[in-house]
Amino acid sequence: QVQLVESGGGLVQAGGSLRLSCAASTRTFSNYNMAWFRQAPGKEREFVTAIRGSGSRVYADAVKGRFTVSRENAKNTVWLQMDSVRLEDTAVYYCAAGTTIYSSINYYTKAGVYDFWGQGTQVIVSS
Repeated sequence: QVQLVESGGGLVQAGGSLRLSCAASTRTFSNYNMAWFRQAPGKEREFVTAIRGSGSRVYADAVKGRFTVSRENAKNTVWLQMDSVRLEDTAVYYCAAGTTIYSSINYYTKAGVYDFWGQGTQVIVSS
């Protein structure tokens, strides 16, 4: 069982930046593919970005060029750097972890490939 704890959410003005963190309780963090999803009020949970244990990344079109995912295996942590935020980025952001390996990175955009989820951290973008 892996516990994921997100932090760093809060209120940010449109055009500003925010950095989310996700700490994982596992000694084999490098084996885990990590992802960020988000859920806005009244909407379904959607994929934001993923980073495999190998370091390869994939982004949703909505955040490409604005958000950056990174990880440091020695710290069991993955980050989501959010720049040039927009009102539509307002959501609860969830960290997810999974170990299944897929040949195509596109599989990692699916919530079903992740085994563990954090409790979420709220991000509110104001005008």
